[in-house]
Amino acid sequence: MLFCEPSFLFLFLPVLLVVYYAVPARARNLVLAGASLAFYAVSESRFLGWLVASVAVNYWIARGIEARRGSRWARRLLIIGIASDLSLLLVFKYAGLTVDAVNRGLSVAHLPAVPAPHLLLPLGISFFTFHKISYKVDVYRGTAQAKRGMVDLALYILLFPQLIAGPIVRYYEIAAELVQRKLSVADFAEGIRRFILGLGKKMIVANTVAYTADRIFALPAAEITSGLACLAVLCYTLQIYYDFSGYSDMAIGLARMFGFHFPENFDYPYVSASITEFWRRWHMSLSRWFRDYLYIPLGGNRVTPARTYLNLVTVFFLCGLWHGASYHFVVWGMFHGALLVAERLGRGRLLAQLPTAIGRTYAMLAVMFGWVLFRADGLQQAGVFFAAMVGLTRGHSPNYPVALYLDTELLVTLLVGVVGALGFWPYVSKCLACHDGRAPRTACARLVAWGELLALCCVLGYSLLLIAARTYNPFIYFRF
Repeated sequence: MLFCEPSFLFLFLPVLLVVYYAVPARARNLVLAGASLAFYAVSESRFLGWLVASVAVNYWIARGIEARRGSRWARRLLIIGIASDLSLLLVFKYAGLTVDAVNRGLSVAHLPAVPAPHLLLPLGISFFTFHKISYKVDVYRGTAQAKRGMVDLALYILLFPQLIAGPIVRYYEIAAELVQRKLSVADFAEGIRRFILGLGKKMIVANTVAYTADRIFALPAAEITSGLACLAVLCYTLQIYYDFSGYSDMAIGLARMFGFHFPENFDYPYVSASITEFWRRWHMSLSRWFRDYLYIPLGGNRVTPARTYLNLVTVFFLCGLWHGASYHFVVWGMFHGALLVAERLGRGRLLAQLPTAIGRTYAMLAVMFGWVLFRADGLQQAGVFFAAMVGLTRGHSPNYPVALYLDTELLVTLLVGVVGALGFWPYVSKCLACHDGRAPRTACARLVAWGELLALCCVLGYSLLLIAARTYNPFIYFRF
């Protein structure tokens, strides 16, 4: 079940909201946990028993860690718990990549290959694995207390808005709200607003540019011209931002309707003036997770410069691997790690001295080149697109000219997407608010509020029309 499906919008969500607000406060966690299991079971019923068992194992391990905190057994239990989580991730997600690497070595030695496993990847495994690890580590560090009720822990791990594609919510961020939540009309209204915004990002922008990006990336290598390559990368650059930030907005909005306050996951990353700034703005919950649970434990900035650079590269190697069990994801992660090291070696200081426009141009071009690695089917296709983008090859595509793709709908969507990604609309809204601090709400502010309401209604209406008229494209991050 997906957030953009009629079954979710017109059945699951309204029924759950009615039941949730109708039952006593003490039963709401149970209702939400049960609904989250049902939400997951619609698509992944074969993994439901395994997921519940995993929650139970984490519950007892965390209780054991807290009871033995400060002793060797607490550390041993933490290692056992993390190893159990990662082993499942390794088996389901990376068995194929591991066997492929082994077979490459066997082929060099002229030995027979190992049969490749064909395992189905549980939906959202990368996200809820990180939730389970952070919970146990926080209990071990003493920054959080182990839950006494298994339902509360199950709700943290399985809460349906963030179960499949994040944001990665740290346990301590919602620990108090797992016990008691304040429900208000203002929060509920804000939740609806964020959900509609995210729905519009996905249906109106992301899906439109995705259609063009997918068509061009599916063309044979010989037909990829410079114009087609640049158009495909521009479309994908907007697609992945509006797709993932749209999902995050919907998740944050849904959580707000039920009284939870999730952390923000995006902060207009395409206005960044460096790659360092980009990773402070893009998928912020993942960046913070890697910082606090991997980069700092490795030594962070407290070690020698050479070790710091090695830590950065290690983190982004694993970041790329987390995104997918393919070599092009690893290269994408290493590409970003290398750029971060270069900025620490002096390029960052140079960028700070240059006009902001130059820094933003550099960061945007670097990110777009990185997205080629991220989107391509493999390193070979990525190389074809790189060569075409910089003019090293001249593909011949008489049947697929750039003009074939640039219809009115795509041009308008590209314009709206670029303007929105650069943070133009919030700036205009802030300027038009005209709130001088003396009157609680000026006539101008009321006009802006009504304008926003009308815009939200239009976005919702058009999104619903698109849901009814088009084949739905799954969220990109559902694959991870």
